[in-house]
Amino acid sequence: MNDRELMFLPAHEQRRMITDGEITSVELTEASLRRIDSLNSKLNAFVTIDAEGALAAAAECDRKQSSGEPTGALLGVPIGVKDLEVTNGLRTALGCTAFADWVPDFDSAVVGRLRAADAVILGKTNTPEFGNSAETFTDLFPSANNPWDVTRHPGGSSGGTSAAIASGMFSLGSGTDGGGSVRLPASFTGIFGHKPTHGRMPRFGGRSMPSYNCTSTTGPMSQDVRSSAIMHMAISGHDPRDPGSLKSPVPDCIAGLEDGIKGMKIGFSMDLGYAYVNDDVARVTEEALKGLEDAGATVVNADISFDPVPAEYWWKIWTAGQVAMYGHLAEDPDVELTDYTMEMVNAGYGVTGADYAVSLRQAETHRIQVGQLFDDFDLLVTPTTAVEAWPHRQTPMEVGGHKLEEGIANPSAIPFTALWNILWNPCASVPCGFSDSGMPLGLQIIGPINDDPLVFRASRAYELARPWTSTRPTVS
Repeated sequence: MNDRELMFLPAHEQRRMITDGEITSVELTEASLRRIDSLNSKLNAFVTIDAEGALAAAAECDRKQSSGEPTGALLGVPIGVKDLEVTNGLRTALGCTAFADWVPDFDSAVVGRLRAADAVILGKTNTPEFGNSAETFTDLFPSANNPWDVTRHPGGSSGGTSAAIASGMFSLGSGTDGGGSVRLPASFTGIFGHKPTHGRMPRFGGRSMPSYNCTSTTGPMSQDVRSSAIMHMAISGHDPRDPGSLKSPVPDCIAGLEDGIKGMKIGFSMDLGYAYVNDDVARVTEEALKGLEDAGATVVNADISFDPVPAEYWWKIWTAGQVAMYGHLAEDPDVELTDYTMEMVNAGYGVTGADYAVSLRQAETHRIQVGQLFDDFDLLVTPTTAVEAWPHRQTPMEVGGHKLEEGIANPSAIPFTALWNILWNPCASVPCGFSDSGMPLGLQIIGPINDDPLVFRASRAYELARPWTSTRPTVS
């Protein structure tokens, strides 16, 4: 099996090969590093590569395996970590020039759990500054490119991880998601991405997550569903350093993964009452619904509308959080932040306490509204995005024949993701087809709060009904 074939294997299969003695973790890690060396100059998916550390970790995994010691759920699997998770002894730049040379002396909670699961950390993947863009570009590193078409972006803010997985540098990695930053890149590059129930994963040491944090979370990204489910369980659970992390037991996302969705009732909305989509997105999404029906579910158009549009209060909460997290940097004359971060910080300065309180109240009202929807439906589905990945820094100004206003606050090209961050539901993007120009598109599957296993189960049922790995990107 050559390097390309190895890296396009699901991570859980890579681990099986290690435990069965078919390959060592060192051999698998060397294959991954060769792939990175070959492809990263085209995609800029990695900003920091730790070959020495990765090989040392892989050797330790092989030692544990051969000695019969207990091993973790991700034993020997090479992974990439988004450069918003703090890594002990490894540069964590956060996409920001002010942190260009920062080498922390501690791990984030998520990174600590990845190490405890015996994952092999290859290095840090590209991200926009503090995760603040739907594209992955900064003032510090080259822009990440989409392996399906390098003139286009791979999404943000987990664009480096998505580009690396889609191109076969590794098979499993970490992202973070505060408004769609796992699901958007997953959709734009044709991989799987899961945003957990809010609070399921501790955020200590994650620097992309504004305070008060009621939106952001780490999430797994992978070639397949099962590998993300395994990673989800490995890094979930309460951490006392994050009082917002859930204390309830972590649900088993593996036990019922193959149980299917036969007999389930799924609500579908193409627009959530406020969005537009391009014609090819609508066509591909409608076809994807047949995959759910082939898996035995009944799909019904759901009458969903929101007043106000959730992006309006999400924006106020998010930008006020930007001031709390980064306002001191914006006021430091020696620090130069990107235009998109400054736009968010400046918008946050204009959010009053009353604005913030009203926004929280509006979110709670919609949380109740969506909870009532799940009295009628087992799951909800929407497109993941309204458009395909666009050329670098050329945000669409028209969607579905409707002109859009300029400005970073305009969510019209990506209208389907941020509300689930503020409403706290688990959701995933599964690859569901290709646009008219051959770019990947995703279907978003949304579950009730705390029912991550159901989202994984439905995603797996769709994966079986409509396998998505028959076509690989140009750069792979």
